[in-house]
Amino acid sequence: MSVLNDISSWLQQGRAPKVKACVQQALDEGIPASDILEQGLLDGMNVIGQKFKNNEVFVPEVLIAARAMTKGIELLRPHLVADGVEEKGTVVIGTVKGDLHDIGKNLVRMMMEGKGLKVIDLGVDVPVEKFMEAARENDAKIIACSALLTTTMGEMRDIVEAVQASELKDNVKIMIGGAPITQAFCDQIGADRYTPDAATAADVALEICTA
Repeated sequence: MSVLNDISSWLQQGRAPKVKACVQQALDEGIPASDILEQGLLDGMNVIGQKFKNNEVFVPEVLIAARAMTKGIELLRPHLVADGVEEKGTVVIGTVKGDLHDIGKNLVRMMMEGKGLKVIDLGVDVPVEKFMEAARENDAKIIACSALLTTTMGEMRDIVEAVQASELKDNVKIMIGGAPITQAFCDQIGADRYTPDAATAADVALEICTA
């Protein structure tokens, strides 16, 4: 259907007003909201995610495309709810306590939303208890935490230990990322998954939520 291709293609160009207009047109044509989401918005975002992985587009282009996707989803959300379209899973994301960097985290959030996941963004400087509370309240399958400073990496260990010692242990996976984070550190603290970039983080989160 050409209008769905239009949505995907305008989204890749980051043209929010065009995306919104095409989403409305698709709704007017009676195309199911789930098809508009999957074949239009998420399709476009997947292309951007792949290009970002291959270094064909960069952070600004991703942010603009994600903003266009958000506008389309705002228009679509009431219809998705009415059609009973379920989100694929919930992720709680935040930058750990003591760390105020959020560009990477925001990028991961947008990529995850681009996979149809519901993302609860706790912002920056998030203490362990807040991650735990949000995971409980939202029945999250993943706690994703980000750090850019080597001095705040230890917070991730505290989050892993807190989850391991709680009733969330068997239900919540912990994903970590950020410039100083490595697979070796992930193994050392017992986190479930480390991903080196936002696009991979979104793929892994989807895999965990739909497993």
